[in-house]
Amino acid sequence: MAERTTREQIVDAADRLFYRQGYEHTSFADISDAVKISRGNFYYHFKTKDEILEAVIEARLAQTRAMLEQWERGGRKPADCIRSFIQMMMWNRGDIQRYGCPVGTLCTELAKLDHAAQGDATRLFALFRGWLRRQFERLGRAADADALALHLLACSQGVATLAHALRDEDFIRQEVRQMEEWLKGVEKVRPRRRKN
Repeated sequence: MAERTTREQIVDAADRLFYRQGYEHTSFADISDAVKISRGNFYYHFKTKDEILEAVIEARLAQTRAMLEQWERGGRKPADCIRSFIQMMMWNRGDIQRYGCPVGTLCTELAKLDHAAQGDATRLFALFRGWLRRQFERLGRAADADALALHLLACSQGVATLAHALRDEDFIRQEVRQMEEWLKGVEKVRPRRRKN
C-alpha cells in the first residue's frame, strides 16, 4: 500500500482532532504536532483552518460513500444494508461514548459557530438520508421511504447523543436491539395499494 502523502496525513490528523477536541478547540499547532511536521511544511499544504475543515469534510464524504457502497456489494438485501447502518452504533460504541457521533458533533458545533461550512458538513447527513431512502425503497416502502430514513437517522443521532452523555454501553446495546426490532416491523408492513 502506498504511503500517505503529507496532505493526507494532515487531513487524517485534523479529522481525529476535530472529532475528539472539536473544530474550534483544535489549533494549527495541534495538527502540525500530531503529524510531526514543521509549520512551513504545514502552511505549504493549508493556509487556513477552514481549508483543512473543507478537506476533512470531503474526506469524510468519500469514506462514507465507500462504506455505503461496500454494504451494498454482493447483492445484499436492503434490510441487511439497513442493519449495517444500525450496527454501526455498536462497531463505534467506544468512540461514540467518548466523543459522540462524528457527523452530529461536527454539524452541531459548526451550527453553533454559524460557520460557513455548516452546510457542507450537513451533506454527510444528506448522504446517509439518501442512501437509507434507497434501501427502504428497495424494501418496497417507496411511499414512505424518506420518512423512514429520517426516522432512523434521528433515532441514531438521539442514541449517539445520549450514549455520549451517559457513557453507557448497555444503553447503546438496548437501543440498537430496539432499532433492529423496529426494522423487522417495517419489513413486514407493505403499504396498501390505492384502488383506482
